[in-house]
Amino acid sequence: MALVKFGGGVVQMSGSIAGDTFARNRYGNYVRARTKPTNPNTPLQQAARSALSSLTVRWSQVLTDAQRIAWNLYGSSVTMKNRLGENTFLTGFNHYVRSNSILVRLGETPVDAGPVIYELPEADPLFAITGSEATQVITCAYDDTLEWDNETGGHLVVFQGSPQNAQRNFFGGPWRLMDSVAGVAGTPVASPLLGAAVFAVAETQRVWCYGRILRADGRMSAPFRSDCAIGA
Repeated sequence: MALVKFGGGVVQMSGSIAGDTFARNRYGNYVRARTKPTNPNTPLQQAARSALSSLTVRWSQVLTDAQRIAWNLYGSSVTMKNRLGENTFLTGFNHYVRSNSILVRLGETPVDAGPVIYELPEADPLFAITGSEATQVITCAYDDTLEWDNETGGHLVVFQGSPQNAQRNFFGGPWRLMDSVAGVAGTPVASPLLGAAVFAVAETQRVWCYGRILRADGRMSAPFRSDCAIGA
């Protein structure tokens, strides 16, 4: 489904209509032929789908009415951005799955109680990556003074993008979950995170990673990015 913004005609579009896909990058709006993605049904895809399926059942059959109401109140109170950059609101179910799908993939217990702080966690302003072909390790520096790192149940989760040629200036995917840091109350985990590359990297390639912060109360931040040229 495409999002369309009208003004003196069509101001902006995002998504697909018929055989065309509309999007925007740093150079402006563009349109391309729509392509149908393949479905290799890899173990990673299966794990992601299993997490979504289990959370859907959990929302309807395990959460209490009070817990669902709390998530819905959180959703109606927190402003998000859609693909057109406009303010919008997600449902409580959307937020519940958005946060807990990552926790499930990390092997953690879902957070069922809805958050009572009506704002997203802050992004990490110090997030920066470097990488090495020799070690196949991506080093992720982060701000270890942020609150998530000093609470049990807080997490920094990092996703790696597939490597690109050095001249590439932007990247939209695919991404894979690479690694995470679990916060510990009283003894914050020192930066950096040393993550094993989930896509093999080679010297001079350019790689993007993005991070998200998960708080113990179930709130999840917007993504924040960093990129680097891979070293020897």
